[in-house]
Amino acid sequence: PGIVMTGRMDDKTRTQMLSLPIVDYITKDNVQAFDYLSRILKYQLTNHKTSILVVDDSLIARRQVCKLLARRNFTVYEACDGHKALEAIEEHPDITMVITDNEMPGMGGVELVQKLRKDHDRNKMVIIGVSGTSKEYQSARFIKNGADDYLTKPFCPEEFYCRITQNIEKLHYLEQIERAANTDYLTSMYNRRYFYAKAEEINQNRGDTSDIYVIAMMDIDFFKKINDTHGHDIGDQVLVELSALCNQHFPSALTARFGGEEFAIMLSGAELTDLESTLDAFIVAVANHVIKVKNEALQFTLSLGFTVMDELHSIEELLAQADQALYKAKATGRNKLVMSSS
Repeated sequence: PGIVMTGRMDDKTRTQMLSLPIVDYITKDNVQAFDYLSRILKYQLTNHKTSILVVDDSLIARRQVCKLLARRNFTVYEACDGHKALEAIEEHPDITMVITDNEMPGMGGVELVQKLRKDHDRNKMVIIGVSGTSKEYQSARFIKNGADDYLTKPFCPEEFYCRITQNIEKLHYLEQIERAANTDYLTSMYNRRYFYAKAEEINQNRGDTSDIYVIAMMDIDFFKKINDTHGHDIGDQVLVELSALCNQHFPSALTARFGGEEFAIMLSGAELTDLESTLDAFIVAVANHVIKVKNEALQFTLSLGFTVMDELHSIEELLAQADQALYKAKATGRNKLVMSSS
């Protein structure tokens, strides 16, 4: 499929364009046309990562919408009613947009929106209501019950594509905002804010598991000396390298950069001795890691303190215990692991 740019747009030309299997047509009447073209080309390469569910009891209407989406390279799923839509979303959790008709047997579109919004926030899933009814309040019903947008059938392809693109962009912007709020800019690790919230959630929902959970605080030894000797650029490189080592050694653990040279880890296992061995092995791996700085090799160590988690203490209290153990590790020689006595 191609994209047509034209200098004229009368009804005859528009009809001809829409009869062709093209992605879109754009009129070259202002500079915004080229901005729009740039957006289309960018999304044409990435739309396959976006999964959209089309819900309509009319096979003809459903296939028409699916055909329009396929031209834009979206991954498309279909459902004939609300019940089938819920099954499809459970089977394909990657679905991030639902386009649903209202008048369907079994479960209509508005009821489907209500059920979807119980489990899917607006920053994770876009819902667009569609209806051919002439009732003016239908759009308000959809939006008041949780839909993000509304289209009246029959709709023109141009409006359809514009609304789809705008809603996809909205999701992307929300993802960027959430990422910026929850991650550290330099290392891309989770930040203190996210760690507190997620660790508290995990601690409160552990249930009857027999696994042991620990929280560890770690700090790079003599980090100020690294900055003073090699410069802050190299200091930043050390932080990035340490974050990569964290991801490599603790792929399933909750890790975060708290600020400066301080990091936190929350991990679990069947035996406390195994968790201690894992943390000890990480200290050794860091000490053996070499960073190339110009023509010399730079190595660094870290001190680590940890505490065993329980449901009686808040995450803030547990982190304070781990921090006290970290202080003891630094006071007794550094480059070591110390368990909290609390």
